[in-house]
Amino acid sequence: MTLNGKSALVTGSTSGIGLGIARRLAEAGADVMLNGFGDPGPVLADLRRFGTRVEHHGADVSRPEQIAEMIEAAERAFGGLDILVNNAGIQHVAPVEAFPAERWDAIIAINLSSVYHAIRLALPGMRRRGWGRIVNVASVHGLVASAQKAAYVAAKHGVIGLTKVVALETATTAITCNALCPGWVLTPLVQQQIDARAQADGDLARARRELLSEKQPSLEFVTPEQLGELTLFLCSEAASQVRGAAWNVDGGWLAQ
Repeated sequence: MTLNGKSALVTGSTSGIGLGIARRLAEAGADVMLNGFGDPGPVLADLRRFGTRVEHHGADVSRPEQIAEMIEAAERAFGGLDILVNNAGIQHVAPVEAFPAERWDAIIAINLSSVYHAIRLALPGMRRRGWGRIVNVASVHGLVASAQKAAYVAAKHGVIGLTKVVALETATTAITCNALCPGWVLTPLVQQQIDARAQADGDLARARRELLSEKQPSLEFVTPEQLGELTLFLCSEAASQVRGAAWNVDGGWLAQ
């Protein structure tokens, strides 16, 4: 399929899952607004080779007013916004009683509240144009819990609940809303967890194996490219009746 004539905004898309999704949408012909911190130059050059318009907005998605500015910038740049992918996220690991309140607030703001704000701001334009695709990158932790990840698990469960509500509210339209629920993907966030495990003996390979073997029976990481392909499918006509799904891509994690 192609997305020629469509436009997309992918939050948290200068690396990892978000970049994999943004790259696949651009390759399929969509104009793409990237979002994230750091120098966007290399990523912009990479995606522009597909011949579509690719821009970047450095909004801090923990701040609703900056999300509004980003949505407006995408609509100005592309004449509208057809596809919204909410991917930005952060993590902190600690027992509940030791979980810093400020980290809880930050994770809820970025991993959950930003999804709400982006959807509420993008939906009016999608309704006017009579078409839209909203893809929320949740996590397998939106469906099951792991210890010491209270804020992340709470936020991702909330994303799936919000996804279902938006799917119901748009059920009679050509706008769909779904969630991706990846297991372990080798992103910078996951690499930090591997590095922490490896501190004891310096064996990174063993730390990777141990991380995967605890949860993911395939013993393989999900890739950003696989999530990009699934996002492209959810943007297709074939997925027009996929609504409110929480689609786990987890190497068998939830099958146990």
